[in-house]
Amino acid sequence: MRKILDRRVVVTGTGLVTPLGIGIEENWDALMHARSGIGPITRFDASQFPARIAGEVKGFNAEDWVEKRDVKKMDLFIQYAVAASEQAMRQSGLKIAEENAEKVGVLIGNGIGGLCTIEEYHKQFLVTGLKHVTPFFIPKLISNLACGQISIRYGARGVSFTTTSACASGSHAIGEAYRMIRLGYLDAAIAGGSEAALTALGVGGFCVMRALSTRNDAPERASRPFDKDRDGFVISEGGAALILEEREAALERGAPLLAEICGYAANSDAYHITSPSPEGRGAARCMQMCLEENDLDPNQVDYINAHGTSTEQGDVAETQAVKKVFGERAAKVAISSTKSMTGHTLGAAGAIESVYTILAIQRAMLPPTINQEHPDPECDLDYVPNQPRSAKIRIALNNSFGFGGTNTTLAFRPAN
Repeated sequence: MRKILDRRVVVTGTGLVTPLGIGIEENWDALMHARSGIGPITRFDASQFPARIAGEVKGFNAEDWVEKRDVKKMDLFIQYAVAASEQAMRQSGLKIAEENAEKVGVLIGNGIGGLCTIEEYHKQFLVTGLKHVTPFFIPKLISNLACGQISIRYGARGVSFTTTSACASGSHAIGEAYRMIRLGYLDAAIAGGSEAALTALGVGGFCVMRALSTRNDAPERASRPFDKDRDGFVISEGGAALILEEREAALERGAPLLAEICGYAANSDAYHITSPSPEGRGAARCMQMCLEENDLDPNQVDYINAHGTSTEQGDVAETQAVKKVFGERAAKVAISSTKSMTGHTLGAAGAIESVYTILAIQRAMLPPTINQEHPDPECDLDYVPNQPRSAKIRIALNNSFGFGGTNTTLAFRPAN
């Protein structure tokens, strides 16, 4: 099997916009206090919907991150991506100038695109035709304009594109940026994911699929990955960004080394448009590829930030996949699903959870899987139930699996 054995890649900056808060410390505080970000939907009247709860981002003011004149040019998912990128750039201290601009890329994953904008202007169009449709309508909603706006903002003239692979979009973006740096196509990248699909049609579409939890009377208890009483995922929104750099260049400029990305793999179940392959075969192979292609010792994997969406089939399949990969040692690997607190942020999930994984490595603390009240006999591993736990992490994996059978696994370790 071909090995990817070129340059090393480190993370030097991170940024977050999630239902748990805006910024790294707000998010970490919520994780360490096992606090849910799920509540009743306020964006539209969901009173007639079977699922009336979501993970909304609270207290976000676009003008804190984007000049007022530019806000109207950006759908909400773009605003989240820009805000997360600005946080990450500030932490990293990366400067983009004429001498390095061609080797700095921007890769931001997005699963759905500007659904908020589409719905808003479609309503206006039905009433007034084109009269009140903004000329920014198309550049405001298309998925790649998160990358476009960020590359314009910082003058990054390297690769700029969007990965759109459902719930694996953010992880694919990080993984492809990692590969480009390792292979020398880039020296640095702004990579991550964003999503803002909390609209009547977006939520309604998942409702008619019967994919969402209907635990409307107790929203903070609705997202319960690996628990016997789970009844579907909770739809959410948000964004995350990471600054990736070639390790020697980052060391030379004195950048903060937050973690090293030490592995990435992607594959497909080739099985079903929404269901995982039986016994988690595709997910297991993806984790195996990540370890094998990057010469990583499975015995050093101490933590997995699971995809763990709180769906009946998905959680069992991921548990089975972990067992296939780690055998008897699977019971000793700590696993948590931070979606128990954030809900499922779709195309942003892999990026948000990558940042959480990096924080777990840095701070030697494992985020919990909350709402672990009634263990599922088919989900019988260590899911770090209900409370955070101190742990030294040698290698951590972050899994992201999406509709259509798309799978990704990222591997992280301490930067030193």
